[in-house]
Amino acid sequence: MTPLSVLDLSPIVAGSDAAQSLRNSLDLAQNAERLGYNRLWLAEHHSMRGIASAATAVVIAHVAAGTSKIRLGAGGIMLPNHSPLMVAEAFGTLASLHPGRIDLGVGRAPGTDQITAQALRRNLDQDINGFPQDVVELMGYFRDPEPGQRVIAVPGAGTKVPVWILGSSLFGAQLAAALGLPYAFASHFAPADMERAIEIYRARFEPSEYLDKPYVMLGLNVFAAETDDEAKLLQTSQQQAFVNLRTGNPGPLPPPVRGYDETLDLHAKAILRQALSCSVVGSPETVKAGVQDFIMRTGADEIMVTGQIFDHPARIRSYEILAETMIKRPEAAPLSRLA
Repeated sequence: MTPLSVLDLSPIVAGSDAAQSLRNSLDLAQNAERLGYNRLWLAEHHSMRGIASAATAVVIAHVAAGTSKIRLGAGGIMLPNHSPLMVAEAFGTLASLHPGRIDLGVGRAPGTDQITAQALRRNLDQDINGFPQDVVELMGYFRDPEPGQRVIAVPGAGTKVPVWILGSSLFGAQLAAALGLPYAFASHFAPADMERAIEIYRARFEPSEYLDKPYVMLGLNVFAAETDDEAKLLQTSQQQAFVNLRTGNPGPLPPPVRGYDETLDLHAKAILRQALSCSVVGSPETVKAGVQDFIMRTGADEIMVTGQIFDHPARIRSYEILAETMIKRPEAAPLSRLA
């Protein structure tokens, strides 16, 4: 059975605030744990009024303290924004506090606009093309220290935190394959290169001390409700947020709107059609069929589900419906090479 996991952007909804969003993230994690999801990841975004997980490691610590079994991690940390040593110390601390439960997905995008990216840079001369070297340096800090090693991550050294490569293009697929690391593709918002990225990753994968065969996790938008119409209404919040972002007007997650599709021009419809094609929306029967089809079509080893739903109880119910139809055991067994 293909494991299912959760990607939480800790959405700040219209009329609410970050404090409530962070409380909701903990509640979502507790419910995901109860329902048998394999892991829950939080994502690093900056200067975005609709996302509360900018200080990703801090939010993971908050969620980890309120759960006991589910794996937690970053999907991801945008490595060009940080020094590898400081990331190793942060996630080494998390792994020391919550052994065997922490993952670290890393990406090379800034997770924000260019102006904010400049404000984030640890060095204005930082080269984004140095990402592979930063990944290798980061992984080195999680190993046992070597004799004479002068720079050591404390905490971090010896924790062997699993590192994943995140990607929305072919670059990450090639890097993950070369390093023998698990690969997570952002098909939930950038599906254009998904099939080719999976093909490249699997064809070029080099076994490593971390992983003996390719392991692909794919992002998938899922909006589940009691009826197809209700689920389609829930998705309109995400659709509005995405159009707002792509047209330069980002903000909090808006409430759902009936007939939203009818208000869109051809350009907006094209944005949604291209970006959100990896989505399953509907009743329990529709969702089960759609998720199964996505797994069969892609051969994904794991699916990371996300759903930007305005009403928090409806968001929890969406994950409940998916679990009821797709998760047959109370807990997903840990993956031996990724745990």
